[in-house]
Amino acid sequence: MKSVVLAEQSVKTGERIENGDKEKKKKQRKTNRRSKNTSDLHVEGSNGRTSGSKPKDCTSLTKQQRLDLDNTSELEAMRASNVAFNSTPPMYFDGRAESCYTRSSGRSPPVPSAEISRQLLSKSCPDPRDCEQSPRMDGDLFQQIEGSSQRKIFSSHWSLDAVKEALEKGEAFKAPFRVNAHNRIEAYCKIDGVPTDILITGNISQNRAVEGDVVVIKLDPFSLWPKMKGFVTENVAKSEETNISPEKDKPLSNLGKGEINADNKNARRKHAVDVAEGFGNGPSTNKSSVIGQGAMNCVGRSSTPLLESCLGSPSEQKGNCTAVEKLCAILSSFPYKRPTGQVVAVVEKSLVRDSIVGLLDVQGWIHYKEGDAKTSKSPLPLSDDEYVQLIPADPRFPKLIVPFHVLPGSIKARLESIDPTLKAELVAAQIMDWGEGSPFPLAHITHIFGRGSELEPQINAILYQNSVCDTEFSSGSLASLPRVPWEVPEAEVQRRKDLRDLCVLTIDPSTATDLDDALSVQSLAGGFCRVGVHIADVSYFVLPDTALDTEAQFRSTSVYMLQRKVPMLPPLLSENVGSLNPGADRLAFSIFWDINKEGEVIDHWIGRTVIRSCCKLSYDHAQGIIEGTDEMLRNDVAENGWPALHGSFQWSDVIRSVKQLSEISTILRQKRFRNGALQLENSKPVFVFDEDGVPYDFVLCSTKVSNFLVEEFMLLANTTAAEVISRAYPDSSLLRKHPEPNMRKLKEFEGFCSKHGMDLDVSSSGQFQESLEKITENLKDDSVLLDILNNYAVKPMQLASYFCTGNLKDNVAEWGHYALAVPLYTHFTSPLRRYADIVVHRAVAAAIEAEMLYSKLKQTSIEEVRGCFTGIRFNKDAAESMEGKEALSVAGLKYGVPSTEILSDVAAHCNERKLASRRVKDACDKLYTWFVLKKKEAKISLIPSVQVFPCEARVMNLGLRFMTIYISKLGIERRLYYDQIEGLCADWLEATSTLILNKLYFKRGGRGYFKPLKEVAYIVSPCDLCVAKCSAMSVNDTEPSEGVPKDEVAPAVFPLTIQLFSTIPVVLHAVGGDDGPLDIGARLYVTSYYS
Repeated sequence: MKSVVLAEQSVKTGERIENGDKEKKKKQRKTNRRSKNTSDLHVEGSNGRTSGSKPKDCTSLTKQQRLDLDNTSELEAMRASNVAFNSTPPMYFDGRAESCYTRSSGRSPPVPSAEISRQLLSKSCPDPRDCEQSPRMDGDLFQQIEGSSQRKIFSSHWSLDAVKEALEKGEAFKAPFRVNAHNRIEAYCKIDGVPTDILITGNISQNRAVEGDVVVIKLDPFSLWPKMKGFVTENVAKSEETNISPEKDKPLSNLGKGEINADNKNARRKHAVDVAEGFGNGPSTNKSSVIGQGAMNCVGRSSTPLLESCLGSPSEQKGNCTAVEKLCAILSSFPYKRPTGQVVAVVEKSLVRDSIVGLLDVQGWIHYKEGDAKTSKSPLPLSDDEYVQLIPADPRFPKLIVPFHVLPGSIKARLESIDPTLKAELVAAQIMDWGEGSPFPLAHITHIFGRGSELEPQINAILYQNSVCDTEFSSGSLASLPRVPWEVPEAEVQRRKDLRDLCVLTIDPSTATDLDDALSVQSLAGGFCRVGVHIADVSYFVLPDTALDTEAQFRSTSVYMLQRKVPMLPPLLSENVGSLNPGADRLAFSIFWDINKEGEVIDHWIGRTVIRSCCKLSYDHAQGIIEGTDEMLRNDVAENGWPALHGSFQWSDVIRSVKQLSEISTILRQKRFRNGALQLENSKPVFVFDEDGVPYDFVLCSTKVSNFLVEEFMLLANTTAAEVISRAYPDSSLLRKHPEPNMRKLKEFEGFCSKHGMDLDVSSSGQFQESLEKITENLKDDSVLLDILNNYAVKPMQLASYFCTGNLKDNVAEWGHYALAVPLYTHFTSPLRRYADIVVHRAVAAAIEAEMLYSKLKQTSIEEVRGCFTGIRFNKDAAESMEGKEALSVAGLKYGVPSTEILSDVAAHCNERKLASRRVKDACDKLYTWFVLKKKEAKISLIPSVQVFPCEARVMNLGLRFMTIYISKLGIERRLYYDQIEGLCADWLEATSTLILNKLYFKRGGRGYFKPLKEVAYIVSPCDLCVAKCSAMSVNDTEPSEGVPKDEVAPAVFPLTIQLFSTIPVVLHAVGGDDGPLDIGARLYVTSYYS
């Protein structure tokens, strides 16, 4: 109660001060109207207290900076006055609510007395030294932008020693920083071992972290955690009927609007006591739960009592369980709560900081200079303290400040001449500094690509932003390659198993040039089949610690962009001597499995081989064989576009092999799903390119049975390789793990399905897949809705990643792959395009070599010990014997099996490069879609310059402010915002979850900014539509047109009633290019006479 009394005294004291200063404030209003730039900013001083900055500090800012500060809504949330006071919930006494001070009220928040301020701040900053401002880095450069202002927006980052101490005590957590692409002020941190990510809301809490950083975060008090969206279970329903009210337990930033009453205050207190009794030091640790951490931008290093009530004291953590385990226990006990926190340090800066791509805000610069020109008779020279803003193409990054004196000469000259075409130039910038007093990062231009509306500059920018090396291979790498024409040395043939007489074939995309996997099948007695997977032996050419190995490791993966490829290995290797081209002798790793009719693997063999592929089939060829009949045997397949055959094999051999492989893969696939595997796939658009490589159309493409055929055997090969290397080298094997889904998103999906009458069991991957199969069966007639559900199901899934087994030796349970439902998995089947596969190949080669060395040490024949390290039954006694250890060690050194430390770095780099490759693919897909829409003719537009693409969309999500729609033709999601639109009335009916959109035929009154209607709706007149249709009809047409042709989309009419899963007409259009970042815009397609 002491803290409550202090808070009451603080508020009352603040009211007395405010009432006493009313007349003084009235006198100042005229001055404030003249210049909003000189309004008081309540900032945090070096002692951790809030104070008003002096007018001279604000007037020292440059004119341009003051203009930006006024016009930037982002800064409103970063004012220290808002942080210090809006973050403290309003107190209720005797049923009355104290006055709430918001930005819109125009009044300053009450200022407590110095003594009460000290007491309040002591609760949030146990050690005042923790809040001292550290010396600014790169101060000279920053001072030119900031002037002499010394205000502080962000808190100081903790020192490395403080971070290390806090991590050891469990007072803070290390995690990657991810930003919401739809809302940059929302970010997430996923702590290893914690099923729910931590929400970091607001610029102040994010504390200058950017997308991709590795940060250290400190959790907010438990009482401030909001309710998890979409959580609906019996436990929550029961808690809402009692004094535990998740709905009212909101973050401080959402309080202050009369939402806390006496019952809610008791509920908060009950929450804290329950947590303290369960995981903390008892109810006594919860004395200051009402005040919490008053000044959120003053983050102390010492653990607060509230945090200890959540996680327990450091001494307690050392005794029984770790902070992560305690946090998991809290989330398990309160699954409806969403943990929140704030960034206290950035320990690893993202590489993307060095290559942020965007467009310069030239229009803002011109507007600023024109304003100067009106007040000056002669042109003003550009000064070094001026700057231009850079708008990133990726919405997850903040705007950047580029000082004028660090601009490249060409850009500087074009700015001086006020060249309006400069706004179309796509540039890249590097973040140099982000000080505690700067709302935006400081940057400098590093690269100029060209016009943003052209394909080549955009692709180059995508590669640059993701640090993809697309330069020529070094001379040292090329010197490591064999000369062509190349043949397999006879000595190498003798050391390997010769499979050149076996019917081996490849199945790949028709445009593939790097063929790194092939298949074979043989029928055995007793109904068994022997299936072989043959993978290109790239490790034979890429030896450890060579120039070629170094460059391959640096590139880590090939990057594919449909019409262009950035290879990991030189084309001479990846497309010639290393590729399993038909009719050529090639080196390979082969795995054979003896499989029975039920799909059970009875035995396997793995070794190095020499093969010769008989033909190169595409997926379409294989699909035709699977669906075809014996009629193919009587036709001339060569004339029908089929590939040539090599060797002594006939098409009957190929057809038999493909059909038999398809049957076996179907059995294996069904068995895998019965064992709990998960499969989530949607139809994807395939782009059609012209002769110049520019996309002009797209078609939907679904996965074929032939794709599943290849996939199933590749999964089996990867699993087998993982078993072999993890048993032979348990401390230095490169595996791939896939953690369980994100609990928060999974609960949202579960709540979504429950709300709409669909049963979903998420207790395991197997139950999840079984539930989805039942839902799929019920929705088999609605493929679009099925795609929507698959999209929702994919969102909770976390990314798979490479790891070194030695780092998780004590946590073998974390080695598993959730989606595949297997305990061990790796990448083995694509060594021509993934460096991780080469590393795995070396470990497999070492295990095979170790068997031969072991037989020599034991003085026995190789047949007696064959398979002891690589067979289906691992001989643990042999591996742990003195001879076995020596054999494995010598073989590991020979083939370059890395140590745990080195392999950990390799795994981290492979993970980073694989993510970059995925980002490139996604960005290119979006880019190609943009170009297709840009080229589409406006069939319904009366304005030639406005090009739109009408199509149907399904409503995925619906609410008060916006709806999320799914465009099945492109397989993409978009948001439509309809709040604060001039000329549009949006009525949200909460009881029925229904939205009614209608056109307003009068202008809104009152103050506030409303967007024009054209931003959310594309409105055409019925008369214009009729004229357009009539002009498109042939003169010879005699039958009247009934309705709209099947290939066209009919516009909607006002009023428009929308519910979840409704089908609505929309138009898509290309946004940006020369005047902004590229995007795919979506608007409602409506017809009205009042257009």
